[in-house]
Amino acid sequence: MFEQLSERLQGTMSDLRSRGKLSESDVDKAMREIRLALLEADVNFKVTKQFVADVREAAIGAGVLDSLDPGQMVVKVVNEQLAELMGGSGRELAFASKGPTVILMAGLQGSGKTTATVKLARHLREQGKSVGVAACDTQRPAAVEQLQKLAARASVTAYAQGADRDPVDIAEWALGQARSAGLDVLIIDTAGRLHVDKDLMNELVRIKKATRPHDVLLTVDAMTGQDAVNVAEQFAAATDFDGVVLTKLDGDARGGAALSVKAVTGRPILYASTGEKLEQLERFHPDRMAQRILGMGDVLTLIEKAEQQLDASDGEEMERKMRRNEFTLDDFLKQLKQIRKMGPLSGVLGMMPGMGKAMKEIRNADVDDRELDRLEAIILSMTPEERGAPETIRGSRRRRIALGSGTNVQAVKRLTKQFEQMRKVMKQVASGKMPDAEALLRGQMGTGRRH
Repeated sequence: MFEQLSERLQGTMSDLRSRGKLSESDVDKAMREIRLALLEADVNFKVTKQFVADVREAAIGAGVLDSLDPGQMVVKVVNEQLAELMGGSGRELAFASKGPTVILMAGLQGSGKTTATVKLARHLREQGKSVGVAACDTQRPAAVEQLQKLAARASVTAYAQGADRDPVDIAEWALGQARSAGLDVLIIDTAGRLHVDKDLMNELVRIKKATRPHDVLLTVDAMTGQDAVNVAEQFAAATDFDGVVLTKLDGDARGGAALSVKAVTGRPILYASTGEKLEQLERFHPDRMAQRILGMGDVLTLIEKAEQQLDASDGEEMERKMRRNEFTLDDFLKQLKQIRKMGPLSGVLGMMPGMGKAMKEIRNADVDDRELDRLEAIILSMTPEERGAPETIRGSRRRRIALGSGTNVQAVKRLTKQFEQMRKVMKQVASGKMPDAEALLRGQMGTGRRH
């Protein structure tokens, strides 16, 4: 989402860092560039104006220009102010000491509210909580059925009574059921609105009064840009919501909603949907997102994802094999499948400091998931013996593997060559040497072509 904004800001920050000394005019020039970048990203005009003023004041008024590395200090100021703009340190959900904790979901129709409801339920279930969802959207055709199907996929309990009942009655009944079942959390999905409809707003207020939720979350479609912030303002006036779930953060919108909603409404973004799959919902950390935008990576989130998906004992076994140079294509395939659980490869690489910049500079870097599908098909077309000793794959073997995987001989040859390069890199890493990020990207992914 933030690709264009990130590129503009990183260019401005790089220019500042390249200068030995900075004057006020240098800072003012950078502020003009930042202002244009934010406005082009559809950030609220008043928010942009205040942000630039705050950055300038912090950069000039705190002795930054007289420091040993003024460019780096300005980058630090921009990073801190970006994080503050999006909510500072963020906040957690307000869990009840004795369940169930009630979370009320609201939003416009088409914002991804029902899917976000189940994504959040799954996310909390992964944290060890027992979760139920209540189908109180009786306005949209098939909304109840959609919630039930998604809930079954997420392994959470769904409470539904059809579309012909009063949503307030359904919510009260579901709360009673969740309480009897001893659930930790009940998430209530309410009717989406095509606009801020007075009757539906009143219905939302009635559900809120009947269930006394611990948190009211507004789902905001990041693709709608500044309109999303206007909607959030109106919901804030009507329901006094507590936080935002930002959907479709993986889209190609410019990012104005994410950067404006906290400053305009005073309510923080708590979660962000990063893809269509149910597992693609993550806690929104303003400080980490600021680092991503400025090209600093997001190592903490990367570590958290790895801890969730990668088995510690497997990691120790892989390290042992790397040190002894016993890493095979079977091991590579296993690791590939685990890494893919962490999300799109481009997103994972983007969390590594310096890798995002390298990926942009190397235009033929082939790092999308379709290439991973091809790699998996090639490896699965090999015999167990060939996976253990890829150096034996030549001539007729390459032709057979290419035919079985739907690729070509050149693709098979390239994979075996890159695998040998990767084994050398892994051996270096295992022995305590860290290769350059850009060199690694060139060596491992820069030779990929479409087939």
